[in-house]
Amino acid sequence: MKLSVKGMPINKAVANIGRSIVIKGWIHRKRSSGGKMFAVIRDVTGTVQCVIDKGKVGEKGWASADSAYLESSIIVKGIPRRDERAPGGVELDVEELQVVHSGEQFPITEYQSAEFLLDVRHLWLRSQRMINIMKARAHIFRYARDFLDKKGFYEISPPLLTSAGGETGASMFEVQYFDQKVYLTESSQLYAEVMVPALERVYSFAPSYRAEKSRTTKHLAEYWHLEPEMAYFDNSKSMALQEKLVSSIANRLGKADEETVKHFGVSPESLSGIRPPFKRLTYEKAIEILNDKGDKKKWGEDFGVEEERLLTEGEKLPVFVYNWPREIKPFYMPVNPKDDRTVLCADLLAPNGHGEIIGGSERIWKLDELMERLGEVETTQHVKFDKEKYSWWIDLRRYGSVPHSGFGMGIERVIKWLLNLDHIRDAVPFPRMMNRIKP
Repeated sequence: MKLSVKGMPINKAVANIGRSIVIKGWIHRKRSSGGKMFAVIRDVTGTVQCVIDKGKVGEKGWASADSAYLESSIIVKGIPRRDERAPGGVELDVEELQVVHSGEQFPITEYQSAEFLLDVRHLWLRSQRMINIMKARAHIFRYARDFLDKKGFYEISPPLLTSAGGETGASMFEVQYFDQKVYLTESSQLYAEVMVPALERVYSFAPSYRAEKSRTTKHLAEYWHLEPEMAYFDNSKSMALQEKLVSSIANRLGKADEETVKHFGVSPESLSGIRPPFKRLTYEKAIEILNDKGDKKKWGEDFGVEEERLLTEGEKLPVFVYNWPREIKPFYMPVNPKDDRTVLCADLLAPNGHGEIIGGSERIWKLDELMERLGEVETTQHVKFDKEKYSWWIDLRRYGSVPHSGFGMGIERVIKWLLNLDHIRDAVPFPRMMNRIKP
């Protein structure tokens, strides 16, 4: 056969019972018994078991298939037939085959350690597990964009290098930029805010970087960050948008990716059941719940993995915790006029121990209020802001400022939750963690 022969995706090929078809893929598994070989061939759409009969394909065809290692690329011509004993209920009787590239013996076998699989991530991405995660990831990206596009948002393209030091500057990666020091961005929020007076509703979908020395199952040093900003939205309206966005992504994943989510033991019906409204707890109420459950927390303390787990225990839907203490939240969050101990913000916690997936707030839009808040945070949180580096962002409060809100969604955390993954490293093709920078 020639490489130019047109192939058919496996998921369509198996429906052509009794017709001669061609598939192009990779050898996923194989075993021989006498003069027959059973080879499971995969492509991006699925797998099919092929029966290679030595008498049909000849000595040359048999020899090439027999010597081919797992993950060799192959072109197969044959006739599908139903067989309930075969994986998927269909087998393909091979008429002709061509091993395109046999290569070398594949280094991944069963029962490898997590560290080894990270070392050979460039090869492990071919596994059925990772293929299904990456397909779901691509679809989740699209579902998120589709939702916001239909709500009248414009996607913007912020820089990933910035002179501004983020929320504190303490958790950022410093980079040499010609003759000055700059940072890899930890959030595109400030640049998205610039676009609000121009386009009103915007979002960026780009990498963010955090230099936190964390080894938890939900932290990455490099992750994809979906960050919408909306003119004339208050915190309540922002939370309503967030729960609709999350529900839309989950519902579409459950409906359009049914077989993919089943691969991870996730019920498509459970995803279809994720619908607003989500439970909303004030920070104060959350403290009460944690204390009642034996996790003694004081006002002003942040929540960790265990607290997030306890607050969502028994819940099927995510839970909002809103109006957090002002002393533990960033400088751009306005003080709550009904309780000046708190700021107008919210975190969205996913159930089943998956924790925070979104953080959002109203943004301070008045110049005098912003300068006062900056001074307060410098004093209470012991950080120093170089206001000159923020001058362009502060300027927004001088020229036609409007009330606005925004939020940031960590897309890998959403993937981890929706597919019920044990570790966030599997939600991204090439995880970057404090002890991992390759491949």
